[in-house]
Amino acid sequence: MIKRLLLAAALVTTANFAIAAPVTYQLDPSHTNVIAQWNHFGFSNPVAHFGQAEGILIYDADNVAASSVKVTLPLSGLNSFTAKFDEHLRGTDFFDAARFPVATFRSTAVESAGEGKLKVTGDLTIKDNTHPVVLDVTLNKIGENMAKQPTIGFDARATIKRSDFGVGMYAPAVSDEVDIRITTEASVAKAGS
Repeated sequence: MIKRLLLAAALVTTANFAIAAPVTYQLDPSHTNVIAQWNHFGFSNPVAHFGQAEGILIYDADNVAASSVKVTLPLSGLNSFTAKFDEHLRGTDFFDAARFPVATFRSTAVESAGEGKLKVTGDLTIKDNTHPVVLDVTLNKIGENMAKQPTIGFDARATIKRSDFGVGMYAPAVSDEVDIRITTEASVAKAGS
């Protein structure tokens, strides 16, 4: 009986001090939305969707400072829901997607911001212009998805000045500040994939 109690106590003590390893997740493009919203001459607040996001998220629940994220947004996935406007946005007046086909974000720091909240600082690059951006992140859930893969989901928000990235045409009549909203799921890749 005493041996069993000692063994149980040892197992509980070991479990309490076990440190979870960082987990590497791949963004799921079909469950990732990056939305940009701006003010148009004071009349409306249109949005554009940046689809086809690709990226890697490393999350360390025990040491969030060891976490990181790296994302690529192909500008071919830009969709304002108006084909002519999409062409204009991808053209030389704005993103110049023929010369600069992707935007990237690479984290430089991750810190806790309270229960289920993170501040992720990183470098956003658009058209070879790189500037720091801070994402306010809400961790939605960590668990298994329907395919039994370890999965993480979060939402994030930031505000950027588009003129910092060489896409400032018509500012300030069309707002220079753009609100960015992100929602994503990322899963651990299945073995062999």
